[in-house]
Amino acid sequence: MPPRRKLSDLKRGRAMGWLQDGVAARQVAQRLAVAPSVIIRLKQRFQATGRVQERQRSGRPRVTTQREDRFIQRQAMQQRMATANNIRQRLQATTNTVVSGQTIRNRLHKFGLRARRPVRGTTLTANQGRAAR
Repeated sequence: MPPRRKLSDLKRGRAMGWLQDGVAARQVAQRLAVAPSVIIRLKQRFQATGRVQERQRSGRPRVTTQREDRFIQRQAMQQRMATANNIRQRLQATTNTVVSGQTIRNRLHKFGLRARRPVRGTTLTANQGRAAR
């Protein structure tokens, strides 16, 4: 079952306006290109609470906004070798938003990207360094 798409505030307001003007729920659903059950639930919610806004949901609030998420994505794309902590520092300097490196990695994972994880190689002796060059 696909996840439900939410009606915008504007569309919810229009739907309630049409319903109050006497337009049938099925016709309102057709105008907004949604299932009739969506409009019926909206009407029931309005009758019960007098409001059409979504109710508060449980769960931890997000630390970053969508705009900050796009900033994180853009930084990772522009500088492919940037670590999560480098991106975190740039985000904090630019938007004054304090997040953890793990949050940056989570946002990048959502976009199908990865932060560079620098690996420090073994230390070479002087002879090995000369031979490698």
